[in-house]
Amino acid sequence: MRAVVQRVTSASVRVGGEVAGAIYPGSEPGGPDPAAGAAGASGQGLLVLLGVTHDDDEETAAKLARKVWDLRILDGEKSASDVSAPILVVSQFTLYADTRKGRRPSWSAAAPGSVSEPLVTAFAAALGKLGAKVETGVFGADMKVSLVNDGPVTLILDA
Repeated sequence: MRAVVQRVTSASVRVGGEVAGAIYPGSEPGGPDPAAGAAGASGQGLLVLLGVTHDDDEETAAKLARKVWDLRILDGEKSASDVSAPILVVSQFTLYADTRKGRRPSWSAAAPGSVSEPLVTAFAAALGKLGAKVETGVFGADMKVSLVNDGPVTLILDA
């Protein structure tokens, strides 16, 4: 399982023009315009782009969720768990692209949807069980992801 974790001041995902999931750290539900870069209590959250490979399982999802939840990348070396920062999870099979040969990526390392969809759901559920406010995209959909990257801080985690 691979996660690209970005510290954000706001993030949203749209499917078919409708908001499927959004986080506006430090704001009321519904929040302000995402481009405004919401600020407030902590003013920060996490956007997690999540890819699944063939040998991943629910244990892998739970371990990676714990790592993301406790990752100390917010201001003051705090974690999402320290400040109850919201997390937006978006599935992204392209994280397992193999571009070593030619100009057309191979997706052979990415797990098929029948394997990856339940594991993306398990990852989000594990974050929720840890206490995170979790929003998600729509698995397999053509999504438009908007974010205001803070820092910028972007990390790649492999589990």
